[in-house]
Amino acid sequence: MAVDRTHVLRSAAATLSVKATATMDEVARAAGVGRATLHRLFAGREALIRALEEMAIAELDRALDRVRLDEGPADEALRRLVGQVEPVAPLLSFLVTENQLFEGDAQNEGWARLDARIAALFRRGQEQGVFRIDLTPAWLCEAFYGLVGSGAWAVMDGRVAAKDYQYMITELMLGGARRSVEK
Repeated sequence: MAVDRTHVLRSAAATLSVKATATMDEVARAAGVGRATLHRLFAGREALIRALEEMAIAELDRALDRVRLDEGPADEALRRLVGQVEPVAPLLSFLVTENQLFEGDAQNEGWARLDARIAALFRRGQEQGVFRIDLTPAWLCEAFYGLVGSGAWAVMDGRVAAKDYQYMITELMLGGARRSVEK
């Protein structure tokens, strides 16, 4: 019987999102596979984390494609973006806090590409006069990742209802990012 690698990765993401220090044994149990099977798929924890990172980058890339970030008002594009990243938010929550992703010589090109795409949305919103200009697009990106990740954690922990996730993140993000017209 063939092992579904994607299932194993999704199970690992769910497990590690709840318990970042989970052992490979715990990850294997959660995925319903033996430790030897897990090790055949991923040589060790670092290989597993890298595979999770690649899966997240691919899923976020597809979400950004569906959102059409360059269409319509920037604040509406941001609303669409939050809705599209919700399914991958638990994985993003884990990856944003996983410090080994940032070790080594350079950031993964995939993350750099995602950052550039999301920063371009914030820059466009600033040019449209929708978003504040005193906050850099890079900072707004980081705030976006932080809200998506912490929102996912709050849902997983039962402190926030899943049905409120999109509304709460969008309203807080836009409330802080939206440019106010001073009288």
